[in-house]
Amino acid sequence: MCHGSVAGTSIAVLPGLRKLSHLVLLVPALIACTPGADPGGAGAGAEIGVAVDAGIQSDAPPTGSGSGGGGSVDAGSGSGGSGGGSVDAGSSGGGGGGGSVDAGTSGGGSVDAGSSGGGGAGAIWHPTSGTTWQWQLTGTIDTTINAAVYDIDLVDAPQSVIDKLHADHRKVICYFSAGTYESWRPDASQFPAAVRGNGVDGWPGENWLDTRSAVVRAIMQTRLDLAVAKHCDGVEPDNIDGYQNNPGFPLSSATQLDFNMFLATQAHQRGLSIGLKNDLDQIAALVASFDWAVDEECAQYGECGLLHPFVAADKAVFHCEYTTSCPPPVAGLSTILKSLDLDAPRIVCP
Repeated sequence: MCHGSVAGTSIAVLPGLRKLSHLVLLVPALIACTPGADPGGAGAGAEIGVAVDAGIQSDAPPTGSGSGGGGSVDAGSGSGGSGGGSVDAGSSGGGGGGGSVDAGTSGGGSVDAGSSGGGGAGAIWHPTSGTTWQWQLTGTIDTTINAAVYDIDLVDAPQSVIDKLHADHRKVICYFSAGTYESWRPDASQFPAAVRGNGVDGWPGENWLDTRSAVVRAIMQTRLDLAVAKHCDGVEPDNIDGYQNNPGFPLSSATQLDFNMFLATQAHQRGLSIGLKNDLDQIAALVASFDWAVDEECAQYGECGLLHPFVAADKAVFHCEYTTSCPPPVAGLSTILKSLDLDAPRIVCP
């Protein structure tokens, strides 16, 4: 995490939020992180994030109790919230909502002809609607969460963790930002000043990239090569909607489609599955080329209907809300609740 400010208010820069409107709405709840912390690094989970729910932030042992009928509480995540759902295996205190144990630790979805042990082997994994997932980008990765898919940071996640998840028959998605420069990344020096544009609002040390640039694209190819080397099954390239922001370059809908298609093609050439994050307005043009989607807060912002093409194609939609209770269920969406710093605990929604 890093520090930033909106209207003079100190805030914690958290990996979960990518829309300025989200950030502005949540400023009153944000807590500044420790000065000098490594942004997005593996140690960030030790810092204080945003207390979305006492259960989510709790450091209680796996015997946390559920209160009411909230979404399911994972092992080690403390107490549950309200609103109906299932209890994951390993969390011992289901509340009044009851429900089924969260099955689905075998990887979910189908794999194209070839080996299933990560990218690079000629296999492309296709998670289907309803596949269970865990999203953790900060802190020590908790490999005991009962989910078929783990979405973790490409650079920060140790190889031993990826290997452990595969040994447990999980699929691994590796996160990286494809549309922004991040000053703390080990390859940051490879981005010349000419391709670094305006700062990302509320995210110190992060700038929009000129995604038309051959230099930028070459760096992204190297990151995809790293995903293959670490045996990731898929990748989550973030911030691939720069044209809708204020990047400092004349990006357009056409240039964005070209870049996103480039990423999909390069991922598939390496045997990697790839998900569409952000860029909801171009789903119709991209759904055939992307294998699944990741969405933040579509319920909060009334956007869930835009994801229907993925659902109709039986492609997983990994959906996250930053709130204390489950939204009304949407068929085909794999919905979880997380705290804004995307550490280990989660609540599974029906």
